Amino acid sequence: MKLLFKQRFFSWLDSYDIYREDGSSAYTVQGKLSWGHKLVIFDDAGRELGVVKEEPLTLLPRFSLCLQGREVGCIRKEFSFFRPVFHLDCLNWKIEGDFFEWNYTIADTAGIEIASISKELWKWTDTYVLDIREERNALCVLMIVLAIDAAKCSSGNG
Repeated sequence: MKLLFKQRFFSWLDSYDIYREDGSSAYTVQGKLSWGHKLVIFDDAGRELGVVKEEPLTLLPRFSLCLQGREVGCIRKEFSFFRPVFHLDCLNWKIEGDFFEWNYTIADTAGIEIASISKELWKWTDTYVLDIREERNALCVLMIVLAIDAAKCSSGNG
């Protein structure tokens, strides 16, 4: 399954529209006023599904991931040279990014790819293509991409 992740051009807080391959709306993400980034994910019927919230006052960006009101883990950026490194403390997944912080791969601990994320260049706003192997992983992959995009923004790279 593929999802197209597009940041809205005119928005005071981070807001994103997530589309399926056929162009239909899959999710809407709304930024909420908070200390640090707080992104709330809604399905196409307007039901809240998850929250990605930046934990304030950390040396490197760190985000808690919540599904339906329950924290399921966190993702944090680690200090590294040349390539972005993120540590995910849930799902037994690992994340690897390229030098430019445009493309990422999410795999399980056995090395089986869960999803690949690529940034489309030459767009007015941040636009990513999420190629997800199994539809059941779509919401978790989306939460990870939101956290990575917010971390880039927090560090001035976004």
